[in-house]
Amino acid sequence: MIPAVEANADGLIGPTHSYAGLSPGNLASSLNKGEASNPRAAILQGLDKMKRLADLGLPQFVLPPHERPNIPFLRSLGFTGSDAAVLERAWKDAPSFAAAACSASPMWAANAATVTPSADAADGRVHFTPANLVTNLHRSLEHAQTKRSLNALFPDSTRFAVHDALSPVAHLADEGAANHVRLCAEHGSPGVNLLVWGRDAFETWDGPYPARQTRQASEAIARRHGASGAVLAQQSRAAIAGGTFHNDVVCVGALGTLFHHDLAFEDTAGTHAAIQAAAKGFDPIFVEVSSADLPLADAISSYLFNSMLVSLPGEDRLTLICPTETRDNPRSHAVAQSLTASNGPIGRVEYVDVRQSMRNGGGPACLRLRVVLTEAELAATNPAMRLTDDLHARLSAWADRHYRERLTPADLADPALIEESRTALDQLAPLLGLGSGFYPFQRN
Repeated sequence: MIPAVEANADGLIGPTHSYAGLSPGNLASSLNKGEASNPRAAILQGLDKMKRLADLGLPQFVLPPHERPNIPFLRSLGFTGSDAAVLERAWKDAPSFAAAACSASPMWAANAATVTPSADAADGRVHFTPANLVTNLHRSLEHAQTKRSLNALFPDSTRFAVHDALSPVAHLADEGAANHVRLCAEHGSPGVNLLVWGRDAFETWDGPYPARQTRQASEAIARRHGASGAVLAQQSRAAIAGGTFHNDVVCVGALGTLFHHDLAFEDTAGTHAAIQAAAKGFDPIFVEVSSADLPLADAISSYLFNSMLVSLPGEDRLTLICPTETRDNPRSHAVAQSLTASNGPIGRVEYVDVRQSMRNGGGPACLRLRVVLTEAELAATNPAMRLTDDLHARLSAWADRHYRERLTPADLADPALIEESRTALDQLAPLLGLGSGFYPFQRN
């Protein structure tokens, strides 16, 4: 075994952060549709959450926001003229497309890609497949820029393999690491890659909300990554119907521990058995929370399971990084307290304020992409994208200069937002060592 650590790469929240309610099945997104957001508070909350993890001793990286409004996308739909004219006409003639072009959804880096560490990959490299996110229009626009971001952070092709997204078709609908959990004895040892799917692509889906991940997409990623220890499990249909749009809303894992709601899987006993059969060198620990102790509605509103379960340096038990909403919900708070009071694998719970993200349906786990790296792989990353105290301070000052304090969905039609966002991203690129031409507007 080669020693390794689990790093986090968080998406910086973009200047167009708003509550447009674009994701069916995401109850928080729908509930807050049309409300005013605070993009400045959102990015500062995200940065502070990143710094908390870095201060706890975990490697922390930053993924840049995508260019929004996405004028090239609107031009591809036939809108012409100046960029301001394109945005204005799109909002008049095709407002649904215009809203998609303005979404800041790339902030949720758990959907950026599925990652297989080198310990599990046939060729000994770290593999990334950007998620095509075809289930939702606004998210389907992300994967090409996500690949550029991953290439910028992981530039050494002898150590990292950044693939194209799967073909953007419904049969291969892929939502990234939000439906993936890796279990292992130690980060650098071979592990079990649990890939959770919502529907079979060749069967009729009749649920009230879309099942976003297909079994075929999960199978394809395991094949292309050469992933050993792959276990496929079906997401609970009842959970999807209740608003569990990704499995990370009801399930999270770290090292040998899988922490989940009793409605996480269609066949819980079968999933446990498959994980146990695939585990090499460790005995998986299953921490299951019952619907009696935490009804599904409370699990979703509190995002107890959309927390970050992490192994901190020098600590024997795991730490759960929860949103403050978990603490504010009596049922989820009671469950969290019972975890630490037991002799189980989770020994500490900490709370972070990511309310701006939570109001759009994304908790602490949604904001980060987990990447297991050896010491040599860590050294091969882009150092400018690793969060330090200095970079945190510079990014916070940058956000204070460029982000609005208030934004409504109607404000997204303001042509001034184009120049505001581009100026912000133009000044961000050198802070993260991205070079000239990283964004489409820079290349043009």
